[in-house]
Amino acid sequence: MITYSFPSVFEGHATELSQVSKDLLNGLKIHLNGDSYILGNLALSEGYSPHKAINSSPNEIDYHLFLYASLLLANFNHPRPITLTTGFPFSTYQINRNFAKNFIQKDHLIEYEASTFSEHGRSRINAEIQNVEILSEMQGNIIALRKGEQKVKGSFFMISLGYGTCEAVLSTEDGIVQRTAISVMGIQYALDLFINELSKEHYLGLKTKKQVDMSFQNDFIILNRKKVDIRDLKKRVLKQYYKDIVSPSLARAFNDTDFSKSVIMYITGGGALFKELTDSFMAEFDGIITVQVVDDPLTLTSRGYCLNSLEISNQNKAAAVGLDIGNSNTVLSQFNEGAFGWE
Repeated sequence: MITYSFPSVFEGHATELSQVSKDLLNGLKIHLNGDSYILGNLALSEGYSPHKAINSSPNEIDYHLFLYASLLLANFNHPRPITLTTGFPFSTYQINRNFAKNFIQKDHLIEYEASTFSEHGRSRINAEIQNVEILSEMQGNIIALRKGEQKVKGSFFMISLGYGTCEAVLSTEDGIVQRTAISVMGIQYALDLFINELSKEHYLGLKTKKQVDMSFQNDFIILNRKKVDIRDLKKRVLKQYYKDIVSPSLARAFNDTDFSKSVIMYITGGGALFKELTDSFMAEFDGIITVQVVDDPLTLTSRGYCLNSLEISNQNKAAAVGLDIGNSNTVLSQFNEGAFGWE
């Protein structure tokens, strides 16, 4: 299985860009409803105010753009009818799934600018969606663990630390224990604390939250042409986030009977990359259960979606695609490998 990802940011951009990236993945420029937009890494390098709404609905422009960009990537050098699985957090899954399925399951004529990475200009591609299934993100995670390479058996706790939401559930061989499912504020809570504290001593200028978030993943941030060490502040706000939001939510969701059913807790999502957070989990549950960060936590949901597409397409690897339109990154998974340049 192959996975590709790009930052979930976009910006309107009417200026012509010529050969500013090495391939399509890094040179995404989409034309939609008469306007032009740059997305992902191209938006971060060429844009002034790249952004994305948190947990956007499928009737919003940013959702359409990230969907079209992903379909373009999936079809670029291998056009074919696609079976697509995608999804939403628990908090928005019920209200979005029917609209999303109706919107996605049809042919999509996608216009894009190839000049960003080649000598070609405006081009079109037709993305044919043969079948669509909408799942909750947690279902995607569980499918990836149970049906992927690990083939996990028995019961386990599943924690997803996303930018927009933190979700948790107990998964058994019979399915999800719905009573234990929670969806609360994600890493953005810690980022807000971080920005508030940082702005007390430093002028942040016109930086967007997404631009600060990119630095939050590192040990420093560049402000007014100075390198500012953020390690201590980042550690404090992440621990505060765990204490204020995560720990109390888990205490409400899981009871003693739940802990008697499982010996392991899996952690995924972008927040799993912050050692300050995973250490907090390990400290709280030390001696109770094993806490384990999944392999490649940024792609687990998308990989689970792709495995679901493989199943509902009767094991047609050429057709199966999984798409996770996240608040931080958009991740595409498929079985066929393709290059994002002109052949």
